[in-house]
Formats: sequence, C-alpha cells, structure tokens
Amino acid sequence: MTENAKAVRPHVVIIGAGFGGLAAAKSLAKAPVDVTVIDKRNYHLFQPLLYQVATADLSPADVAWPIRGIFSSYSNVRVLLGKVTGVDLERRQVRAGDLKVGYDHLIVATGALHSYFGKDEWAPLAPGLKRIIDATEIRKRILLAFERAETAEDAEEQRRQLNFVIVGGGPTGVEMAGAIGELANWALAKDFNAINPRDARILLVEGTDRLLGAFPEELSRYAERVLEKLGVEILLNTQVVDCTDKGALVGETFVPAATIIWAAGVAVPDIGGWLGVETDRAGRVPVQPDLSVSGRPEVFVIGDAAMVPWRGELSVPGIAPAAKQEGRYVADVIRAETAGKARPAPFRYRHFGNLATIGRNAAIIDVGRFRLKGWLAWWIWGIAHIYFLIGVRAPILVAAQWFWAYLTFRKGARLITGLEPLFEHIGKAADPAATGTERRDRRPTRRTGP
Repeated sequence: MTENAKAVRPHVVIIGAGFGGLAAAKSLAKAPVDVTVIDKRNYHLFQPLLYQVATADLSPADVAWPIRGIFSSYSNVRVLLGKVTGVDLERRQVRAGDLKVGYDHLIVATGALHSYFGKDEWAPLAPGLKRIIDATEIRKRILLAFERAETAEDAEEQRRQLNFVIVGGGPTGVEMAGAIGELANWALAKDFNAINPRDARILLVEGTDRLLGAFPEELSRYAERVLEKLGVEILLNTQVVDCTDKGALVGETFVPAATIIWAAGVAVPDIGGWLGVETDRAGRVPVQPDLSVSGRPEVFVIGDAAMVPWRGELSVPGIAPAAKQEGRYVADVIRAETAGKARPAPFRYRHFGNLATIGRNAAIIDVGRFRLKGWLAWWIWGIAHIYFLIGVRAPILVAAQWFWAYLTFRKGARLITGLEPLFEHIGKAADPAATGTERRDRRPTRRTGP
C-alpha cells in the first residue's frame, strides 16, 4: 500500500482504554482504518478485581496491563498518553493539552468516577474505588488502621482505628466488606500483640431495603447472612449524612472511624460539555440506537459514559460485558461505513447475568432462571474473572496467588505505601532521629542481636 493510500484511510480516535475502548480498538485492529487510542494512563485496568488490591490479595500489576503491550502487534493502532480536555466537533479534533488529533470517527469511552451526590468535599475522607491509586490508598488506610490501633495509648482511639464504614451495598461495597472481614478474621488474626484484629467493627451502610439490588432477593439475603457470619454489621434503609476526619454520621448516630470507603454511586464528568449535549443526572449521554450522538453520526459514546435504553425504563448497566459489546458493535458500524455498506441493525444488549463474591467460598450468580450460591458459585466467579484478565502472565499469576491464599489463609500484598505514614502518626517530625527523640513502647524492646 502506498503512502497516499494510507493517508486517505479513515481515522478513528478512541478516548479511553477501558473495556469498551479496548474492545472497539481490537475489533478495528485489522480493518482498513487507522486507530488512535488516547488515555491519561498507560495501562488498562481490570476494575472488577480492584477491591482485591485494596484488601491486599493482589498487587496493582496483577490487575493492570500496559496499553502499548496490548497493541504492540497491531500496525494500524497508535497509542497516545494524554488527558483529553475537549472536543472540537466542527473541526473534528480531540484536544489533549497542546495536542490536537483529527478524526473521521470518534468513540468516547471514558468510563465513570465516584459520585458523592453533591458532597465532593467528602472525597478525601471517603475514597472510592475506580483507580489503582484509589485501591492503594484504601489498602494503606486499612492496614495503617490496624498498625495505629496497635500503638494507640487511648482506648477510644484504638476503637476508632478498628472501625470501618463502607458506604453502599452494591457489588463493590459487598465485596469490600467481605474482604475486610476476612482480612481481620484470618489474614491478620495472629499478627498483633496489643490488639485482636477480630475486634474490628465493619459497618456496611445501604440506603435501600436490601443489598445487591440488581440480584434476586433470595441471593441478596444469602449475601447478608454470609457477611454477618464474617462479623459485618449491615445497616439497611440508612444514609450517611456526614463524613469527617473523625468518622461518619450514619443516620442519627456518629460512628468514630478512621477508615471510610465510598461505594455508593458513580458520575461521568465532562462528556456533556465536550459534545454539547444534555446528559442525565449522572452525566451519561443519551445515544441513538446505533450508539451515536444525536446529530453527530460520526461520534459514538459507549460504556459507563452512555445511557443506552434497555428494558422498559432501565438502561444498559455499567458493567464490563456491556461495554465490550458496545465497543464491538461500534467497530462493526465503522467497518460497514468504511466498506460502503449500510449500518448494522440497532444495538441490542445481551445480558449474561450478574456475579458477585461475598467472601471465601461464598459467591452468588444470577443468569436468567439459573441461580447459584455458595462455594461452587465462588469457583465459577473466580474462573470467569481469571479468564477475562488481559494477557497470559496475569491469569497465571492471579490463579497461583488465589490458590496459595486459599490454602494458607494469607495475603501476600500487605504493603503500606506513602510518605512515611507511621512517622506522621507517631510524631510531628518526619523522622524521630532528626529531633533527637524516641517513642517509648509500653513493652520492652525485643533483643535481636548479641
């Protein structure tokens, strides 16, 4: 193919390398088009397992894969690292800082962030779980809470450090509550001297009358029973009214807590402004039956950023299988148009069911009339997630680590990362040696040398 022939090939720009963007790019990898994938991070993140990074089961490298590595064998796919700041619809350009990238077709697959329902000042106090940095921050706070409880001189402060409040009873909240329960009851149970990690109080707060509202009620009630056996306190029909650095106001009761985790809602930022369209309350863009934006047949929105009608008043859920189906469908639309063919039939979402894990040997599966709970569901859940991990190395490592953790009840990624968090807690100085002072333990220091 000559350089002139290459120059006239349609150019497809994809904003975001999540499940939807990745599926679209892979489907277009051998099509007669040029593809540019723009993402503000250099990796694709397997979000369904992010909570396991936050609770020390997996390391960040186990759930992320370099985008360039994914497309290294595709000659027509270009990857750019950059944060998109706007879209010029008239000039058909995407702006990413000083960079301007022209397009013939645009696929917006930016995903969603946490929503604090107008209380954005809670974000530093109650981190959500959408990014690797969120997971490592939550992991730091959880592990640091046990460390600070161990060194606390005051009984009330020790109790505050061992209180964990999780806001939201969807899959993320349920999975986090179960994982923290297992961490306290098993993985950390014998690691401390002054405290018993099993004394941790884990509160799961849900504003409706049951957990996991997308699942049948019988499976929701099963999840509640499993969590209660792990020591999780479930508060239904209850709202978190306020968050402070001392704890959370849950209903009318203030719960002193050093760790608050947000799993209650999501929002899509910026997209409406970029595309000049009205969005729903969560910031999602209503799309046409072919997933294009009204009046802009060359612009598509997929994944969490799109509001796609489904059943009655319901819209397609913001889950990985849906985003992947939408990405592949839009790729088919672009391939058809490039070939001079009519666009395919309107997008139709095929729902393959819902899966959620609650704890060791406990998961639930809802696939049409097929419902399963317990240890078999847990193994199916694990196999399904390993199967969908990117690459070959990651599934093998994740499977090995899960098997080892299952046999030993141990967690291998218990790292506290940050800027000297223990020194910040123990004293005002960053380094006790710098001030010539030392902290005195309540118990004698063990001799480790002659």
